[in-house]
Amino acid sequence: MNFFSLFKRKFLYKIKKKINVDFDSYNDESLDGLFHYYGSDKANIFKKNNDQGHGFSRFYTKKFDHLKNKKVKILEIGSFAGASAAAFSKYFNNASIYCFDINISKFIYSSKKIQVYGLDIKNKNELDKTLKRISIESKSNLFDIIIDDGSHYLKDILLGLKFLFKHLNQGGIYVIEDFKHPNYYKYNKDIDHIFIDQVLTNLKKKELFNSSIISNEEQLYLQNEIEIIDIFKGNLEDSDICFIKKIK
Repeated sequence: MNFFSLFKRKFLYKIKKKINVDFDSYNDESLDGLFHYYGSDKANIFKKNNDQGHGFSRFYTKKFDHLKNKKVKILEIGSFAGASAAAFSKYFNNASIYCFDINISKFIYSSKKIQVYGLDIKNKNELDKTLKRISIESKSNLFDIIIDDGSHYLKDILLGLKFLFKHLNQGGIYVIEDFKHPNYYKYNKDIDHIFIDQVLTNLKKKELFNSSIISNEEQLYLQNEIEIIDIFKGNLEDSDICFIKKIK
């Protein structure tokens, strides 16, 4: 993605009229209801076409319901139109939500809880600059929850884990949605590398694996910092989600 394309998308985001969810009277206690209302495919029923969604809402509720009233910082990679960010802003009463996406021109929601950044996380320099900016503004570049719902390309998933897990607070959770897409779809397997499910298995067993992305030193860091990895299957054949908890 070149500079001018990113600039154009950021400009379109700035001028686009958005829906302010802070003034939205819709108030559903359930995360699934919020996902459905705002149009996230994390819901059991996807509002866009009224078909079955991934159904990830029940897993998010199970993992994060205890944080509803606590102060939390959430980073979402791949926010698209902002549907899940809008839902999270309603569900978590005291959240700060940071959205990274390569194309923020499609983002249609706004909230005092949501900040949106247009960048490609493969660009390490831009990623570091953005995280530094967040650190200055919020006095920390660490997050309680990091969600990778980005491109689902194998390389991007690996780079996200490599670059961002260290920006997770102790006891925080790193989520990867649709992590088996490279298993199912050839176009998502963009590099010669073991699949994410095998990476997770090796991390659980504390066994090193050959990788052109994550060095042995970085693998040892992950092995030592991960407390538990939970994997769930959603509604659809390609609905796979994992929750990686960092030790406290």
